[in-house]
Amino acid sequence: MPLRGSGTAGPWGWLTLLLVACAARASEITFELPDNAKQCFYEEIVRGTKCTLEFQVITGGHYDVDCRLEGPDGAVLYKEMKKQYDSFTFTASRNGTYKFCFSNEFSTFTHKTVYFDFQVGEDPPLFPSENRATALTQMESACVSIHEALKSVIDYQTHFRLREAQGRSRAEDLNTRVAYWSIGEAIILLVVSIGQVFLLKSFFSDKRTTTTRVGS
Repeated sequence: MPLRGSGTAGPWGWLTLLLVACAARASEITFELPDNAKQCFYEEIVRGTKCTLEFQVITGGHYDVDCRLEGPDGAVLYKEMKKQYDSFTFTASRNGTYKFCFSNEFSTFTHKTVYFDFQVGEDPPLFPSENRATALTQMESACVSIHEALKSVIDYQTHFRLREAQGRSRAEDLNTRVAYWSIGEAIILLVVSIGQVFLLKSFFSDKRTTTTRVGS
C-alpha cells in the first residue's frame, strides 16, 4: 500500500511534495511544515519487514522538529523532540498501519522544510540467480557491485543536496540579518549626524539682545 499522509499542515504541506517510489517501497518526501502544525504519514507494513526512517530539517528556525513513530497498536517505537536530523531502523513486529508524525507545534511563527526517507523492506535482487546456490558469473558480480556503488552515490548526492540547501538557507538568513543591521546602523548614523549639526549650529548662532531706553 503506498504511503499516505494527513495532518494539520493544510495545502502548504504539499506544495513541495516529492514522492519517489521504488521496488522496495522507499519514499523520499520534502514538504513544508507550518508553525503550530503537525503532519502524519501512514504505511501498511507486513510483519518481519525491516524499515528505516531518516529525516532532516532543511530550513526554518533552529532547524529542529519533533518526530514520533507508532505501531498499529499505538505503541511508541520512536520519539524525539526538537531534532535537526536522525535515523531510526526497526523491524515490524506485527501487520498493520504504522504512523509517523512530524510536529512543529512548539513554534509560533517559523515554518520548517522537512525531508524524510522511509524505506520499507530490502531491495530485490538485481539478478534472479542471486538467490541460487550457484555462484554468480563474473559479469553478474560486476553488475551487482556497480549497482551497489551507484546506490551509494545516490545516497551521497541526496545528503549533499540537503547540506547545500541547508547551507544556502543559513547564508540567506544571515545575509538578511546583516542587511537589516546595516540599514539600522545607517539610519542611526544619519540621525546622530543631523543632531550634531543642529547642536553645533546652536553654539555659534548670534544671540541678539534687546535694549530698552528709559526716558527722563
